[in-house]
Amino acid sequence: MAEVASEPKDTCATTTTTTTTSRNSYPDENRPVRVYADGIYDLFHFGHARSLEQAKLSFPNTYLLVGVCNDDTTHKFKGKTVMTESERYESLRHCKWVDEVIPDAPWVINQEFLDKHNIDYVAHDSLPYADASGAGKDVYEFVKRVGRFKETKRTEGISTSDIIMRIVKDYNQYVLRNLDRGYSRKELGEKRLRVNMSLKKLQEKVKEHQEKVGEKIQTVAMHRNEWVENADRWVAGFLEMFEEGCHKMGTAIRDRIQERLRGQQSAGLLENGEAVTDDDAEEYYDDEDEEYNDDEEYYDDEEYYEEVYGKDSNNENEGNDRGRSEKEKDKK
Repeated sequence: MAEVASEPKDTCATTTTTTTTSRNSYPDENRPVRVYADGIYDLFHFGHARSLEQAKLSFPNTYLLVGVCNDDTTHKFKGKTVMTESERYESLRHCKWVDEVIPDAPWVINQEFLDKHNIDYVAHDSLPYADASGAGKDVYEFVKRVGRFKETKRTEGISTSDIIMRIVKDYNQYVLRNLDRGYSRKELGEKRLRVNMSLKKLQEKVKEHQEKVGEKIQTVAMHRNEWVENADRWVAGFLEMFEEGCHKMGTAIRDRIQERLRGQQSAGLLENGEAVTDDDAEEYYDDEDEEYNDDEEYYDDEEYYEEVYGKDSNNENEGNDRGRSEKEKDKK
């Protein structure tokens, strides 16, 4: 029947169990309590084992019977299994909590089955398990109604469906794994294998490009962090070098100008037959500076010239005017 309920995922924690029964909790102290648990138990895992452990420990003295549905019933009402019915039966026989395995278990439990195996309680988790056969909404509806149901808890995070999903998700890897272990292409499905190999190569190329892009992003991020950390120091160093370079350039330009001026002055003095020393040249430049900068004295000299020569100029003009008058008289 159900692997462990209608697949809201197999669970079953090793916690204390509860019962929804009106019968005495311990039917007969002189014999073991016969508890029945059923399921598909495909790819038997520790979630299954924990549910059986709870059923076994539900009473101080328990005889645990485990029913397993055959392949025909399972494939009809639940779907395809990975393991065959004989493999599933054998897996249960090696579980230490199981006292007896009942093959070809019915999909829905009835009174006849309970009486045949002298079953006192049926153990399963309390979630309704849809009855795919159409007999009802819950395959455990009958035993719950007659008070012979023993509740167990599910184990989160593990189920047969989860295990199959992991294999499907990483299908290509498992195919290549089996090829390495000696399986042939024919056994694995040659056409599908070719497609998977192409997909694997494509995935490898995509992964390679992703790694390259990731490396470039890391490099850019590293340089960015380096710039942020050292920006102030680099800018200060650049400004210092720029200032030093400007100072050197200004000094060189000034030296060249002075050198050219000295050459021109030396040439002019030599033409006049005089030799000029460096000291004389410096005095010359000083005198020249004084001449150009002493504007007040220049204007004072001009005023002085006007004061000295101004009257004579006026007298000369008056004399000229008198001469013209006399000539005009003579003509008349």
